[in-house]
Amino acid sequence: MTPLAPLTTLGVGGPAAAYLEAATQDALIAALRDADGQGSPVLLLGGGSNLVISDGGFPGLVLAVRHRGIRARGEERVIVRAAAGEPWDELVAWTTARGLCGLECLAGIPGLVGATPIQNVGAYGQEVSDTLIDVTVWDRQQQRERVLQASDCSFGYRSSAFKGPLRGRFAVLSVRFGLHRGTPTPPRQGELQRRLASLAGPPTPEALRLVVMDLRRAKGMVYEPGEPDTHSAGSFFVNPVVSVEHAQHIADGVARDMPCYPAGPGRVKLAAAWLIEHAGYARGFAMGRAALSSRHTLAVTNRGGASAAEVVALARHIQAGVRQRFGVSLEPEPVLVGLALEPESCEPGARA
Repeated sequence: MTPLAPLTTLGVGGPAAAYLEAATQDALIAALRDADGQGSPVLLLGGGSNLVISDGGFPGLVLAVRHRGIRARGEERVIVRAAAGEPWDELVAWTTARGLCGLECLAGIPGLVGATPIQNVGAYGQEVSDTLIDVTVWDRQQQRERVLQASDCSFGYRSSAFKGPLRGRFAVLSVRFGLHRGTPTPPRQGELQRRLASLAGPPTPEALRLVVMDLRRAKGMVYEPGEPDTHSAGSFFVNPVVSVEHAQHIADGVARDMPCYPAGPGRVKLAAAWLIEHAGYARGFAMGRAALSSRHTLAVTNRGGASAAEVVALARHIQAGVRQRFGVSLEPEPVLVGLALEPESCEPGARA
């Protein structure tokens, strides 16, 4: 039995019945073949940064993806292929050091490359789907290697087909991105725009990456072993998308300056952190040994020795408080293993 808590950034979770690290792509495929042939449940483990595992652990094989490698070809438009086990932040730094644009706003995000298409990772107005060309996967149903184009992945805000109809069917082996040389596209996110305004001239990809790292570090969103505020699963809740009318109702009742962003016809995206704070939960709000970060209300942290049950209890409490105050359902962003939040009594964005 292998303890899983030390393998996650949140630091909670019971043991795995079996644990294996796959250092090569072939080893990963072979382990999946064996486990699927035996009917054993499999949990693919990357960097453990977007994961909450129950105190009971996992009853099957936890297969750690560890194969690495980065390759690039092209001059002005550069195609970069990264193995699923490559640390994401190292890939971003690798690209910006070579003057490549397209991933710089995604700096500082923990985890591995293979997890990024599943969540359609995004930050500061940039998403993985903006530059992703295709994903090479192992199809556990057909027992063969396949290449899925970006158009096959049904990317949306923090979502993809890998989280929906294709959940559990594919293991990501590698990802290809189409990047370019030159000046980064001006960021759409206001906080980042304001920080860049102090720079002399257009930023290089590396300069933009460093600004993003500073912003994330100030919010406790860059994992540091000795800093409890970073012992989290990242943003615990997805920013909810609601109707324009519902957003206006909230703004009329609370604050005209409520942040919201266009999200398609008749829809806007709200800031989950703003909703949490205005529902009465301040930074550092704690229940037992689980607490909101003292730097950012969107992160649920382990203050030392917390159980998965304590983390989920705090998340449920906040979820219920926001729903009661605003009629908005906050959906969890991390993958929950052996756990679930309480079902909500209203659809995301619906009035309670």
